Amino acid sequence: MGEIWAVILAAGESKRMGYPKMLLPFNGTTMLECVIANISQSQIDKIIIVLGAEKESLIQLAKKIKIEYCYNENFKEGMLSSVQCGFRNLPEDCSACIVFQGDQPLITHDVIDAIIKAYRASHKGIVIPVYKKKRGHPVLIDMKYRKNIDKLNPARGLRSLSSLFSDDVLEVETHEPGILRDFDTYQQYLKGINQIY
Repeated sequence: MGEIWAVILAAGESKRMGYPKMLLPFNGTTMLECVIANISQSQIDKIIIVLGAEKESLIQLAKKIKIEYCYNENFKEGMLSSVQCGFRNLPEDCSACIVFQGDQPLITHDVIDAIIKAYRASHKGIVIPVYKKKRGHPVLIDMKYRKNIDKLNPARGLRSLSSLFSDDVLEVETHEPGILRDFDTYQQYLKGINQIY
């Protein structure tokens, strides 16, 4: 099988946070570096970060840790535009992509590896982790859906793909609530930090 890539969405403006959340301190590093570290410990082959707002600061970070990146000129149009940008920058011969949000540093490499294992064993095209019957992140998408992603309705986002192709969806049960946790506000961030330290 071909390579499995990680696409990390890091293009948002962090309006509710009031500060570039990808650069916030988290577990001894920045939030984005924590996400990258977790992915790097998994069976993911390569990583690309989708940049938008705070491009210059994040480019410096990407260069420092030698991670590939692309720039989404349409980042103000929402998250789907960043997903589409990421997919357009993936090589033709890769097998699948796992889409991560840059503000979800609590997703462990164990969860990522469980998703990859389930994909390889089941041959399902969309693999979603679940915690207590709730779907979370990251989502694995087979590259056969590359063209479909480019045509999705921005109002419905990436989630609509699993509705359109529900017969090709596999849910993977996990025991990790981190798949449901992101950090949109400073209060959520402080709460998350307090739970870690």
